[in-house]
Amino acid sequence: MAGSLFGSTGENNLGKGQSDFGGIGLMQTPTARMAPMGSMMVGWSRTAPYRRYNVFFQPAEWLEGGFRYSEIENRDYQAASGDRNLLDKGLDVKLRLLQESRYAPQLALGLRDVGGTTLFGAEYLAASKRWHDFDFTLGLGWGYLGHADDAGSPLGWADDRFDHRPDDSGGDQGGEFALDALFRGPVAAFGGVEYQTPWDPLVMQLEYEGNDYSNEPSGSKLEQDSRFNIGGRLALTDGLSLHSGWQRGNTVMMGLNYRFNLAGISQIKRDPPPVATDAGPQRNWQAVSNALASNAGIAVSRISRDGRDLTVSGEPMTYPSLMESEKRAGRILHAQADAGVERFRFRWESRGLALREDVHDREAMLAAADSEEYESDHLYGIYSHADLAIDATSEHGETLYHHRFKGFSWNLAPRLDQNLGGPDGYLFRLLAVLNAEYRTDPNGWFSGAVAGTIWDNMDNYEYISNSELPRVRTYIGEYLSKSQVGIENLQYTRTAQPGDNWYAMGYGGLLEMMYAGVGGEVLYRPFNSGWAVGADLNWVRQRAFQQRFELRDYSTWTGHLSAYVETGFEDVLAKASVGRYLAGDIGTTLDFSREFDSGVRIGAWATWTDAGDDYGEGSFDKGLYLSIPFNALFTRSTRSRATVAWKPLTRDGGARLGRRYGLYGLTEERNLGSYWEKYPDSW
Repeated sequence: MAGSLFGSTGENNLGKGQSDFGGIGLMQTPTARMAPMGSMMVGWSRTAPYRRYNVFFQPAEWLEGGFRYSEIENRDYQAASGDRNLLDKGLDVKLRLLQESRYAPQLALGLRDVGGTTLFGAEYLAASKRWHDFDFTLGLGWGYLGHADDAGSPLGWADDRFDHRPDDSGGDQGGEFALDALFRGPVAAFGGVEYQTPWDPLVMQLEYEGNDYSNEPSGSKLEQDSRFNIGGRLALTDGLSLHSGWQRGNTVMMGLNYRFNLAGISQIKRDPPPVATDAGPQRNWQAVSNALASNAGIAVSRISRDGRDLTVSGEPMTYPSLMESEKRAGRILHAQADAGVERFRFRWESRGLALREDVHDREAMLAAADSEEYESDHLYGIYSHADLAIDATSEHGETLYHHRFKGFSWNLAPRLDQNLGGPDGYLFRLLAVLNAEYRTDPNGWFSGAVAGTIWDNMDNYEYISNSELPRVRTYIGEYLSKSQVGIENLQYTRTAQPGDNWYAMGYGGLLEMMYAGVGGEVLYRPFNSGWAVGADLNWVRQRAFQQRFELRDYSTWTGHLSAYVETGFEDVLAKASVGRYLAGDIGTTLDFSREFDSGVRIGAWATWTDAGDDYGEGSFDKGLYLSIPFNALFTRSTRSRATVAWKPLTRDGGARLGRRYGLYGLTEERNLGSYWEKYPDSW
């Protein structure tokens, strides 16, 4: 595997280990260090009476963020039935303010447990400097990191309110950002040092913390015999590390951490080799279409000849890079076309929607295929455009081959649904999902999905939200427990192009596990533009718990206006949606995500609505997600991907319809993206 999923940077490097709380740090305290960009870090630690489970990401070199569940062993989760420890959720963010230089330390500003009940809420400023085999950190902490109260507020000169920290800074129902407490109250010094031992896998740690454990979420003061902690970190593999220590002068700490290199995931491919440039022609154009599908990954809808141009219209189905598909296809077309053809045109479509056309000079493509010295001539001769005033079904020139796009396809695959952090503990459901599709024509298709439960623990799902909103999502336990086999989707979808840059889609049927109905979406997306706008409107009715064809009484209108912006900053895609949610509440959803060169996308979203106190615990909806392309994991190229999401609670406020298809995703090739950058790797 080239660029392993498990990373090439081991935990035995100075300044690369995770703290007890998650994120890069020592033990109880953070440092100014950052993980390599694109890292995903997961960890577990126990320092009685706390157990901590965390997931952290490094979406940019200067930004670390993640979430954590802290299990408090001597407090009950009052919302849960039975004997269950309190599980508190927290969100952390760390920003690098200054990068380390020869003389200056690395400087970072961080917020710990900034949202929710803020039982462990803290802010800090930390500086880290490396010297030979040592990495030193010195910091100043507020809140949980500053309970030792070494000094008064350093910000009191600016405003008297900074002298005192509110006793209850978190929301009374959780989920609120505790902005009124930031950098308020007394401070304490913290710091420490890591030493790289002569044995590479082992790093030793000495830490001085700013917490005196006098004000603990456990409900009572914890005995602290010393503010010094000592420990070590042992790298078991490149990504996996074991860490342990002696904390508070009287308590053992143990933990495990793993780091994934999301940005560097790749896999050596064993795809079919491209057709030789001197290969003989196919028997007919039907055989050419078959070769384009099997070798170039193009589901051909039409091959046509117009003067000196040979045009292939179709949908990409195998290679993430269209450049690779086009180069492979060019070899096949060269063997078939007569000498009068001078250009190969590739007209890309998606579900009958015309997206763009890429044009290659035949002679330049052939020369580049035979020798690297001609690659620049070929590259700079390629041009892409969207001067497609006609839709994908229009015909120009002589048709050599035409495929009607009718037919049936299906696949069977496993899926894991999970929920972590609610009063009912960890809930999971392992399913086998049968997906099927029947294509009626280029623009229309029936789709369906039947899911059968293989193994689950959904009998533990008991807690119901205390919100006053309609039960649009919190019946999830009923849907999951009433039937072992259910119809998750059965709908008809149709696309159209009302005009240049405009795309439309209509659909109706069983739209998701909980809702049936009809709806439509329009999208305005200029060619290769960094922005797009769209709108969707849906009338839906709640389905019966058995997930067959019966319906419940609740129905509603829901829809949103959405804007998509490629910010140009750290490859971040921003999406903002404003509209009406399933419970009738009105609000806004913000979504920020970044895609790495590996194709992995990480993102976070949050929804605020006018539900107010009716929302219940959590106050607003939020979550993180990770979208992984299978192409980075498998030896054969594929455009498929899987998405894993973390959402702390299932609530009725801010609930959106789970539409199976969206126009922004269907029209992704409208944007050239990394098309040109993929040229050197696509031969």
